Amino acid sequence: MLPATLPAQSRAASTPPPLSAPLSANDQTLIGQIDSYLNSQSALTANFLQVADDGSTRTGKAWMERPGRMRFEYDSPDPQLLVSGGAALVYHDPALNQTTTIPLGSTPLGILLAQHVALDSGDSQITKIDREPGEYDITLVRRGKAALGSLTLVFGANPLELRQWVVTDAQGHQTRVSLYDITPSGPLPESLFQYSLSAPTSHRN
Repeated sequence: MLPATLPAQSRAASTPPPLSAPLSANDQTLIGQIDSYLNSQSALTANFLQVADDGSTRTGKAWMERPGRMRFEYDSPDPQLLVSGGAALVYHDPALNQTTTIPLGSTPLGILLAQHVALDSGDSQITKIDREPGEYDITLVRRGKAALGSLTLVFGANPLELRQWVVTDAQGHQTRVSLYDITPSGPLPESLFQYSLSAPTSHRN
């Protein structure tokens, strides 16, 4: 099972159509609040639970720091690793002894790790806003790349907090990543976001 931060590779699209009308005043206010919240989160650490479309689960630890820096360590028995120090994301699969480098901007988390986060912008487009009891669900696609799939961000409403994201690939399959034990932090060590092809190491405490 591939990590949910990687781009979809399928051909056919099953993503929500763009909103048929511009954002309402209430929607614009909400998105402005969410953008401000995301831009205030310069760095964080968290544990995560990933649930695939088939119900299988994986856990691990994440470090994220804007702009462009992230590290996801998946727990055994499949300790895959994703590391980005800026523009490129390195994905290492020890089971296959395979390492792949892809542009961070082609991944769902590229939206969250931008220098300045703007959910409805030249790069991303909001296709759906759901207001559920105690939460907001915001679904996005990359402009001009809707066929690659969509990203739904789930925020707690009180207090406003990113709790989860859902990646829907081009075939409609969903992978859900829930964050917990979220800890905002100051600048994180540079070593977290560096990858050695010869000796990838864990940064768990």
